Amino acid sequence: MSHTETLPADDPAALPRAAELLSQGRLVAFPTDTVYGVGALVGNPRAIAQLYAVKGRTEEKAIPILLSDPAQLELVTLDASEMALRLARRFWPGALTLVLPKHPSLPEEISTQPTVGVRMPDHPVALGLMRLSGPLAVTSANLSGGANAVTAQEVLEQLGGRIPLILDGGQTPGGSPSTVVDCTGAEPRILRQGPISLKEIYKVLHGSVDL
Repeated sequence: MSHTETLPADDPAALPRAAELLSQGRLVAFPTDTVYGVGALVGNPRAIAQLYAVKGRTEEKAIPILLSDPAQLELVTLDASEMALRLARRFWPGALTLVLPKHPSLPEEISTQPTVGVRMPDHPVALGLMRLSGPLAVTSANLSGGANAVTAQEVLEQLGGRIPLILDGGQTPGGSPSTVVDCTGAEPRILRQGPISLKEIYKVLHGSVDL
């Protein structure tokens, strides 16, 4: 166990410090628009493996990727369908994770499957950090099976001593995980219900639809 530092996210030194730690292959927790997340650089397999160890998470569960700009999709997938692009344009930044074909350059530690979940969060701290670091592999900042953390203190209570830094951005506005939609087929398929409903998704893709 080691010391976990907590920095106010609005401290001018906070984001550069977090980006520095990420570049060294270490983990950082930070607020998103849903819950607090803990992240590693997408190109660092050893750091991503630490995410599983820190959470006590089984490696069969893929780690989602967060982006700071939809243009970064080309870094994580080779084949974003028109359906996925339309949903991204409508709901990003926001609480919608799109499951897409995984870019071959991504480490297997992110996902052993041919797909990967991708999202652009609607939170200034998360976006500001990723503008410095680039895309991050991010999972919820809690022990596997534990309650989602919506404050820095709740992250500290579960992951204190396991990660070097928590960025304290106050309580997260959402409080529940994102909606997860599989976009690899002809029609969208919800894998996890969240703030955005299937009805809203179909309305974007097909206009008003009775489900």
